[in-house]
Amino acid sequence: MKFGLFGINNGPCASPKCAAAVARAAEDAGFESVWTGEHVILPDPQAPPSPVPADYPMLDPAIALAFIAAHTTTIRLGTGIIILPQRNPVVLAKELASTDVLSNGRLIFGIGVGYLKPEFDAIGAPFDHKGARSEEWLAAMIALWSMPKPEFRGKWIKFSGVNAMPRPVQKPHPEIVFGGHTKEAFSRAARLAKGWYGFAQDLDGTAKCVEGLRAACKAVGRRFEDIEVSITPHARVKVDRDTAKCYADLGVSRLILLQRGADEAALLEGAREVGRQLIGKV
Repeated sequence: MKFGLFGINNGPCASPKCAAAVARAAEDAGFESVWTGEHVILPDPQAPPSPVPADYPMLDPAIALAFIAAHTTTIRLGTGIIILPQRNPVVLAKELASTDVLSNGRLIFGIGVGYLKPEFDAIGAPFDHKGARSEEWLAAMIALWSMPKPEFRGKWIKFSGVNAMPRPVQKPHPEIVFGGHTKEAFSRAARLAKGWYGFAQDLDGTAKCVEGLRAACKAVGRRFEDIEVSITPHARVKVDRDTAKCYADLGVSRLILLQRGADEAALLEGAREVGRQLIGKV
């Protein structure tokens, strides 16, 4: 089991001092990765399904991970997730290639299609066809990352006679992970990604998602075992060695844990505690 730490760009970790210290502590404790979340804006006042209050601090994922890269050496850097259909894929490809270069090839590109309509409205991004546009955006980004002479002709985006340097360190491109708990999300993971990421899932929820992933893999002729399944356990789940084994038995290979604590001192101790109790590193 790999262990990741969620929220390296938000809450207390929106402070650069705290983020750098927590990332170093996670690396020292044996965490495999740290992960960001993303909402460009949030509805004010908060209303369902918005996950946090509008004044909750949250740094941009690519910028935060580039900063973390400068303060660590080996820990992997995941976007968990970037809301792809809200972004310009050509600009985002440049930003993430830059992050991969600055981290010497440690980026994991986690993708979501989004669900907060007020966020899409404020950005000026269409709320319809989010999944189809995400798939096209990803294909365009891969063309920019991997083709000697990038060229792409899709329904919504077209380019040729261009180039974007530098290319990512990882070849042909950074690892791709799709998030989401729908049949369509499972299909995108099975068809287009190395992995799938489920957020705030207990064991029963994870089992249902894994069942959906297995069906999606079967539909496209891919072995389920070739999908790397990542889960952030629900806040109500106490994650100990026995619980981690239960997740592993379901097919989960990475647990991306929520932050333990509300300030820097508590987060540092929480990372060390995971190292002692689950990873056996400190």
